[in-house]
Amino acid sequence: MGAEPVHRHVSQADACARPREVAPSASGSSWLVEQIAQFARFGAEEGGGVTRLAYSDADVQARRWFLRLCREMDLDVRIDPVGNIIARRPGLAPDLPAVAMGSHLDTVIRGGHYDGVLGVVAALDVIRRLQQRHIQTVHPLEVLVFAAEESTRFGVATIGSKAMAGLLDAERAASWRDREGRTFAEVLAARGLDLCAAPSARRMEGELRAFLELHIEQGPELEASGLQIGVVHAIAAPTRLRVRVEGTPGHSGTTPMALRQDALAAAAEVVLAVERLARAETEHRSVGTVGVLQTEPGSPNTIPGRVEMVAEFRSVDAEAKRRLVAQLMHEIHEIEHARGVRAEVEVLSDESPVRLDGDIRRCIARVCADRGIRWQEMASGAGHDAMNMARLCPAGLVFIPCRGGISHHPDEYAREEDMQTGVDVLLDTVLALAGARQEGEP
Repeated sequence: MGAEPVHRHVSQADACARPREVAPSASGSSWLVEQIAQFARFGAEEGGGVTRLAYSDADVQARRWFLRLCREMDLDVRIDPVGNIIARRPGLAPDLPAVAMGSHLDTVIRGGHYDGVLGVVAALDVIRRLQQRHIQTVHPLEVLVFAAEESTRFGVATIGSKAMAGLLDAERAASWRDREGRTFAEVLAARGLDLCAAPSARRMEGELRAFLELHIEQGPELEASGLQIGVVHAIAAPTRLRVRVEGTPGHSGTTPMALRQDALAAAAEVVLAVERLARAETEHRSVGTVGVLQTEPGSPNTIPGRVEMVAEFRSVDAEAKRRLVAQLMHEIHEIEHARGVRAEVEVLSDESPVRLDGDIRRCIARVCADRGIRWQEMASGAGHDAMNMARLCPAGLVFIPCRGGISHHPDEYAREEDMQTGVDVLLDTVLALAGARQEGEP
């Protein structure tokens, strides 16, 4: 009988060491592109774009395809009560914490092909390459598909990773509704999931050694600077507000201007206030947006009596974001007084900006330097599942360029060579963090 293999825990110092060279293999880029195209079929819109809302039929079809790929790779798979998929490849030391990677499969309405999907397919490509090269890692590896990352369906983002990190308030989540009026709990139940069991989706401290997410930048900086990789040091977080403005409906032809209480005119002032306040607070990458606006009764000859909007501020600085919200509340109060309307503000979500782990960032940077890849540190203005996972374990977020910085749109596009570079960086970082042994080595 041969000697028992020695199981080595990878120390923090080892984590930033360059992974040793392994035998070269096919690049796998064609597989990567093929799979991204395959996922784009689920929820494809006529005329371009993809609509794959969380827990929709199209989302389920995409998840089933992911499960098929996992079976082909002999990964162990489980699904938690909110729908997160956890696919696991055992390590030489199965009791060590896993190195996880992944992203999401749901999209916005008429979104692109790459947001979220790239991170999922890239993680599977890492597993595929390791299997092709007959490499076994010391730590187990996991590929995570997070449920409901986009806020499109329920007005709340990164639901699945919140649950995994223990940040989901199940009692509050029970009140969430989609545009058809279905509650979050009802939508989960229809898919065989259980909101009441959501606390059991939480991963315990020490289960994961690290989490890595590869994503398109969703902005123009990398492309404009000619760089290949962005190593994210901080993720901006949103505070999202539902603002309801109640005025007095009336006939558009018979109500004098001086006697009007026009809810839409008042709401327009709120929209402009969001923009103006955010423009004055750009030091911390602060931005403000009103992305939803619904007017009642919606008749061209009726003064609007009720308007509902969703406004958000994002910033990498928590105090700057709090200041923006406070200033907006003050301006809404003044608009109420000046126009004789009533406004109600509900906080839909209030998330804290996150700084990502320094050791993981240095590890990714070393991988880029060793490969001769042009990179920079940068902040992310968009939220990602990595921001929640960072509260559970050391986390890293890697960006590649996307054409024109366009995202959440049918024109979203990433070049194959940039995606390939991202997978190369992800693979080497995983090897550095998880340790590796070529098949046949003692």
